[in-house]
Amino acid sequence: MSARESIIPVFVPHLGCPHACVFCNQRRISGSSRPATAEDVICAVEKAAALPCSGAKRQLAFYGGSFTAIPAEQQLSLLRAAKGELDRGNIHSIRLSTRPDAIDDAILTRLEQYGVETIELGAQSMDENVLRLAGRGHTGADVERAARLIKARGFRLILQMMTGLPGATKESDLSTAEKLAALKPDGVRIYPTVIVRDTALYDLWQAGKYQEHTVEAAVETCARLLPVFEDAGIPVIRLGLNPTEELSAGAAVAGAYHPALGELVQSRLMLNEARRVLAEVPPHSAVTLAVARGKISQMTGQHRQNVAALCREFGLRSLKIKETDLKGREIQIFSLEISGDI
Repeated sequence: MSARESIIPVFVPHLGCPHACVFCNQRRISGSSRPATAEDVICAVEKAAALPCSGAKRQLAFYGGSFTAIPAEQQLSLLRAAKGELDRGNIHSIRLSTRPDAIDDAILTRLEQYGVETIELGAQSMDENVLRLAGRGHTGADVERAARLIKARGFRLILQMMTGLPGATKESDLSTAEKLAALKPDGVRIYPTVIVRDTALYDLWQAGKYQEHTVEAAVETCARLLPVFEDAGIPVIRLGLNPTEELSAGAAVAGAYHPALGELVQSRLMLNEARRVLAEVPPHSAVTLAVARGKISQMTGQHRQNVAALCREFGLRSLKIKETDLKGREIQIFSLEISGDI
């Protein structure tokens, strides 16, 4: 999603899902338990229209469930309502989420007819064992086939992946990222696994059969994945579950749930780059690092933990951060005072 797009979400929790994925409780994740209707579509657009106009283009997004797997009449009812709002100019585009095994040419023809622009595909993993243990009910080949069909028909493609699923390793998550990047999507969402109450994963965790994918583990893993997509020119448009009142109130009982997970990952990448820059600095030095404007908080880390870690690892006397005209995550030594210098 660009900075000039405003999302109008309509949730279709569990509609069309033929499998019960171990991590999934769409009601708790989305905060919605009732399937959406055509009236909900119209109401959501009207509410958005009543808000002050920021100039951003409005995109109607069907989230949750597997849109193209729901009964045809329900699909058509929602699509007709959305197309009506599109034709009246109340929205500028339509997006939906679905499963890789719920895509074929006939389905894509229907979506074209109703003005759908973007399709989000829940890949989650490209490792067959991880897909099996997660109860996904599709294969990595299904992801590749669906992605190529979507791209060939001219839709914008967004791929979703998860880290830390049952059976996953750092290497399998990295391999998934590399395989998804090779499909050349228009964007990616990365969702580190969160243990949500009333899911099969919660029961596995309680029984000691699944080890929690912690925030720290997710940050470490995602700091390896992000450059894979960046190097391929693919934007990561979301990192971590979108916080909701229910998740924050206790539905997310463990795992990688953090309201600023993306910022933590960016901070870890800055820390790793600073380690590279400081590798040859003598111990007991006083160092000032130059970073890009707006990057000081990412470089210092939460509660200045990056600064503390670098001082400890490199035996620095002091470490300061200075904003300069550098770009991105670039870091340079701005000044260096070696112990004993005058």
